[in-house]
Amino acid sequence: MDGTGSESSERQVTWRVDGMDCASCVAKVEKAVSRLPGVREVSVNLMAERLRATLAPGVTTPEVLEQQVAALSFKATRLEAAQAPPPLAWHVEGMDCASCVAKVETAMKRLPGVSDVSVNLMAERLTLRLEPGRTDTAAIQRSLAALGYTAQPLPVKERPAGAAPHPSHHHDHDGCCGHDHAGHARDHPGHDHQAHSHGGAFGHSHADHEDPADATRHWYATGKARLVWLLGALVLGACALSLVLPDRWTYPLFLAATALAVLPFGRRAFALARVGSPFSIETLMVTAAIGAAVIGAAEEAAVVVLLFAIGELLENVAAGRARAGIKALGGLMPRTALRLRADGAAEPVPSASLSVGDLVLVRPGDRVPCDGTIADGRSALDESPVTGESVPVSRGPGEAVVAGSINADGALRVRVSRAAADNTIARIIRMVEEATASRAPTQRFIERFSTWWTPGAMGVSLLVILVPPLLLGWDWWTSVYRGLAVLLIACPCALVISVPAAMASGLSAGARRGLLIKGGAALEEIGAARTVAFDKTGTLTEGQPRVTDILPAPGFSGDEVLALAAGAEQGSSHPLAKAVMAEAEARGIAAPAAASHGAIPGRAVTATVDGREVSVGSPRHAAEAGAALGALSEAIPQLEAEGKTAVVVVADGAAAGVLALRDEPRADAASGVAALSRLGVRSVMLTGDNARTGAAIGRHIGLEVKAGLLPQDKLREIAALRSSGAVVMVGDGINDAPALAAASVGVAMGGGTDVALETAQAAVLKDRTTGIAELVSLSRATMANVKTNVALAVGLKGLFLVTTLGGITGLWPAIMADTGATVLVTLNALRLLAWKPAA
Repeated sequence: MDGTGSESSERQVTWRVDGMDCASCVAKVEKAVSRLPGVREVSVNLMAERLRATLAPGVTTPEVLEQQVAALSFKATRLEAAQAPPPLAWHVEGMDCASCVAKVETAMKRLPGVSDVSVNLMAERLTLRLEPGRTDTAAIQRSLAALGYTAQPLPVKERPAGAAPHPSHHHDHDGCCGHDHAGHARDHPGHDHQAHSHGGAFGHSHADHEDPADATRHWYATGKARLVWLLGALVLGACALSLVLPDRWTYPLFLAATALAVLPFGRRAFALARVGSPFSIETLMVTAAIGAAVIGAAEEAAVVVLLFAIGELLENVAAGRARAGIKALGGLMPRTALRLRADGAAEPVPSASLSVGDLVLVRPGDRVPCDGTIADGRSALDESPVTGESVPVSRGPGEAVVAGSINADGALRVRVSRAAADNTIARIIRMVEEATASRAPTQRFIERFSTWWTPGAMGVSLLVILVPPLLLGWDWWTSVYRGLAVLLIACPCALVISVPAAMASGLSAGARRGLLIKGGAALEEIGAARTVAFDKTGTLTEGQPRVTDILPAPGFSGDEVLALAAGAEQGSSHPLAKAVMAEAEARGIAAPAAASHGAIPGRAVTATVDGREVSVGSPRHAAEAGAALGALSEAIPQLEAEGKTAVVVVADGAAAGVLALRDEPRADAASGVAALSRLGVRSVMLTGDNARTGAAIGRHIGLEVKAGLLPQDKLREIAALRSSGAVVMVGDGINDAPALAAASVGVAMGGGTDVALETAQAAVLKDRTTGIAELVSLSRATMANVKTNVALAVGLKGLFLVTTLGGITGLWPAIMADTGATVLVTLNALRLLAWKPAA
């Protein structure tokens, strides 16, 4: 809740109100807000544009007050957040589809004092907040049990802190226009993981007779399976006895079997109706079964209930397989680690118990049990389980390793840099779980559509029962029978699950191959992209430039020029700055003392070096600063034509020399761009480098180039590209956050694991340009699967509706139309788990 709490549970909330420009506006807002029940101590400040009010609990909510202000054509934005109660979480057994999520959400939101309800199907987790003194945890579990779900409380844990800003100089990455040290922090585009509503109560529940121990049992020993065996024995026993008993005993046997079979589902249908889900498949199925028994079709009624239970069991198995695709990621972590004691001896400990700073031994063939830094040793590491990169990478002292990698040949001593709950594997699992909880636009449309489907179908069923006997001469038995069959076809569960099942499988398949996507919306958008815009440095190039030429001006030596540049660049993490520092170190030149570091965004860095005012930046900046380049101006175009970046070192207003740096294109850059071209996607490089350098790189890779762009120019170019369709922006995730956020979807290359996981809407962990084409292919495969699922769901429903109205099929084929379609779309979605990128 928002506001600040008090012992009396009243909350004082503050808003910024936009649009007030006179005392009359203040009076209008005060009067309108004061009229709301439970609102007192209303204060409006015109100059500060502030509204403050105290709200009584359970009467007027902040949202209602904001709507009241909006009705006056003002916009109220909350500024203060209440001291909210801590979120509570339960592991909920038995949720198999999106309709289960909708039922749980609907039931929870109807309880008093419950807020921030979020249900994650793949993680089988319910989280919410409870207002003290209104609803307790026992009531939550009773409500879930009434729906047939078993809930186990999870310990309250603090979520890992979000990534802290990274203190580093902020460069325009393609720095011949200079490199910008102006910023000192990086923003991460956010991702919305708020609770999602399903817009209605529909579908069917899958939770009857769930047992917490089922998670470790074979499918045939679970609660759902036991229910199937029981119902099967009842129906088959009745059929067997009907063969030896007189006909007058047959019907009562099937009536008894139907009554016993309907009982658990009828109890659940009643519970669902009480908590706001009257149009569940349980309600429709129980109504149809009872109606069939009443009109003398008890045999079919009993078979309908049995088939319904079998369908639920099959859906449970299919959903378990989809969930296992995510849980398999956790299997990448070894259960134990060899922690080194102070005396050098290794002791086996649970990997989850490792703390930051611990030293662990990783033997050849072992999986790395933590994120960390190599303290001693060198070995080739197979990172394919995490990044999808099949070629082992050589790592040595000081280099980072990620949890789940496989040590190929040499023993390593690794210093733990992250606790188990926050290592790479844990964060990937958490991100995929959160991504499966977010809904793609297609899914939201399907859910809105399905809220009208069930009531509409029930209306059709009523018409089938009432109209034909009056207008077409049907007998009432026939019309009631066919109307009941239409009831069974009415549930839209297969339609509702068609999208999230495919999305969950696509997200899981990508995560297992180093392609991380933060939600269904991004997954859907990537495949629709018409243009992919690439940053240059670190994305299309190796990101490891080196100094190739030093051209001193008259009166300066090459070493002097390099020393001045190193003094200005020291402390920077930009690739060009690192190249300057590396060259100075290689030549044995110590960076002189420097002070007053500054930046001219997108153009140059400045500092006072040995008492001189020094700048290192683009030739354009040097010219604008009035530094005469003389003969150096003739050399610069030639350097740039060779694909090199030229930077001018200026000391006390005079050019001291020119440094030329070259960053080689990635080995797979050309093939990555070609793969996108084969998919019909246009590739563009956005670079701050000059036109000649950009053109040289572009010719080598084979893509269009837009050069000489300052950071704000990149945003303008992306906006222009978006005017003709969806745009994917690819950067290294360090200094490209604004451009990544401006694109339809931002994709971070995984050269830095932290960056790849925290920035943009997707990440390619394998750090290969070809991964972008793989993302597009995965998105298109997923959306094709979604379309197939929707066609199956709607097609089967439509087919059986026609055959039912025509008298060709009856009750048990109708139930097969629902459960069968649900199983089919789920199994079709599971095919995506086997997706592999094209060779």
